[in-house]
Amino acid sequence: MSRIALLQAQTGIDPARNAANLTEAVRQAKAGGAAMLFTPEMSGLLDKERARASAHWRLEEEEPVLAAVRDAAAREGMWVHLGSLAVRSGEGELLANRGFVIDASGEVRARYDKIHLFDVDLPTGESWRESAVYRPGGGTVIVKGTPVGALGLTICYDLRFPALFAALAEAGAETIAVPAAFTVPTGQAHWATLLRARAIEAGVFVVAAAQAGHHEDGRTTYGHSLVAGPWGELLLEMDGAPGLGFAEVELARISEVRGRVPALSHRRPIPPVRVVD
Repeated sequence: MSRIALLQAQTGIDPARNAANLTEAVRQAKAGGAAMLFTPEMSGLLDKERARASAHWRLEEEEPVLAAVRDAAAREGMWVHLGSLAVRSGEGELLANRGFVIDASGEVRARYDKIHLFDVDLPTGESWRESAVYRPGGGTVIVKGTPVGALGLTICYDLRFPALFAALAEAGAETIAVPAAFTVPTGQAHWATLLRARAIEAGVFVVAAAQAGHHEDGRTTYGHSLVAGPWGELLLEMDGAPGLGFAEVELARISEVRGRVPALSHRRPIPPVRVVD
């Protein structure tokens, strides 16, 4: 059994302050007995004002928040899933929304660039165009040997695409991370339901660290970070305020649940759809 920690953050527009909050969360997670800390999407900077935010965009090797978290992981001797950072990709003007798995020596063991981009107009008047800033990732990732077993990586809007979770589970994922910055309307309607459904469908643990509260750039995020087990049970569900939560993950539960409902082994290719008038 592994004890993990989730940081429910209220990331702001100052990367230095955000880095300090992240390193303190690493310290607190270690003090709380966790073997691994999970942080939300956009843990280093959350700023919808592009002109202001662009002053802080860096190549990965120059990213100060990443460097600070790597140092903290090595100092405390614990793993960190840094949910995502906005990093320059070196491929034109568009950025990558990139997550990092950092081991207990501070080394980056895996990277994942968000595949599905959130372009939507909400009934509340909110409008989001991630494709105006980010390029979509082109690959799926599992990192083995983490405190939660083989860890599959996703980010936020990826949650709405069950085929990605099925592919990760079929490739051996035991836990899937879903760092997020969900809006309040979509969070209230779909967040917990989708996370539990993905856990049940894939027969995995789902760990979802989220942004929460009213941010400096004016947006409000839903929070309610949670951990769901492979039967859909909630092992942790936080509220809408920033903070640190803990959960216990028992990987043996996966084979037990998959033995009861072996849906993964029953999956077959879907034949072409025949449309009849």
